[in-house]
Amino acid sequence: MTDTINTAAQGYVPDPRNDAVLVWVNGALVPRREAVVSVFDAGFGFGDGVWEGLRLVRGRVLQRDAHLDRLFEGARAIALEIPQGRAGIEAAIDGVIAANGMTDGAHLRLMVTRGVKATANQDPRFIVSGPTVVITAEYKTPRPELRARGLTLFTSTFRTSGPDVFDLHLNSHSRLNLVQALIQAINAGADEALMLDPRGFVASCNSTNFLIVRNGALWTSTGNYSFRGLTQRAVIDAARAAGITVEERDFTLAQVYSADEAFVTGTLGGVTPVTRIDGRVIGSGAPGPVTDRARALYEAAVYPD
Repeated sequence: MTDTINTAAQGYVPDPRNDAVLVWVNGALVPRREAVVSVFDAGFGFGDGVWEGLRLVRGRVLQRDAHLDRLFEGARAIALEIPQGRAGIEAAIDGVIAANGMTDGAHLRLMVTRGVKATANQDPRFIVSGPTVVITAEYKTPRPELRARGLTLFTSTFRTSGPDVFDLHLNSHSRLNLVQALIQAINAGADEALMLDPRGFVASCNSTNFLIVRNGALWTSTGNYSFRGLTQRAVIDAARAAGITVEERDFTLAQVYSADEAFVTGTLGGVTPVTRIDGRVIGSGAPGPVTDRARALYEAAVYPD
């Protein structure tokens, strides 16, 4: 892994244990290098599926119920029945964690596609198998320097979308517009892309939710044009419970540039500060006290004792 990747927003500390992890593929635990799906799989060919990212901390999967609620709701929305049912998926998650001897610092990705097709086309009636279900588990520790220096963002020309175009509330395998936004940010020397909604208001980043601090209050988007972030929701709930004002509202890039602090939220990194956007220094240019408090409140709310 190159230094450029290591310091990216989704970067993590390399861990040699990941070479030997077992992957759950349709009920079988197989070595990482042997974990494969068909080239005719609907997920591979058309992004037809849903997924969840899960974080294992101190022996417990964070926000487990919320993640599975979102997975099954998304599957229902695209008329995809997960054959294992909720109990079967719960058992599979526990099984892959146990098989790999993991207790802490692991990131799991649970992926469900419509399955293998008779031919490569969009029509779901050409499915010839049941859904493909895969669970990967890797040791992933976020790079500590990301919290120390803060992320750099670049505002992409690619916009997020509403549910009539592409519903970002669905954790779909289709992510091309978000990848395009990230490529723009990378080429601009940034870690992550900040994205606007179709009306020009700030929505989210390409893989994380975005919040700013103004006069001690947290601002984040309404969520109408962004991910339904579970880490973001946990941060909002924990902050409100601690008496911090949180506004879910429309706001502009001008208001972002003049913010006191900014940070992003996501399953892997939790709360990560942002210190530069579009070449502009945000606040003092260093991670701020409200960001630090938001992280502490979030971890106190969702981390096991």
